[in-house]
Amino acid sequence: MSDDDDQWYYSLSDHSVRRGKDAPALDRMGPYPTKAAAEAALTTVRARNEAADAADREWNG
Repeated sequence: MSDDDDQWYYSLSDHSVRRGKDAPALDRMGPYPTKAAAEAALTTVRARNEAADAADREWNG
């Protein structure tokens, strides 16, 4: 088992959390170190996008 097979991934197609790369690459987010981190993937992405959008607004004045 490779290191990536021991990581957690979030599946965009069925919103499941899986260990290992069993979903197609374009359908998964990760890797995440824990199952809980993978379960929070969409929340994490949303927060990062909001922070990046705020930084862009500040940069653009």
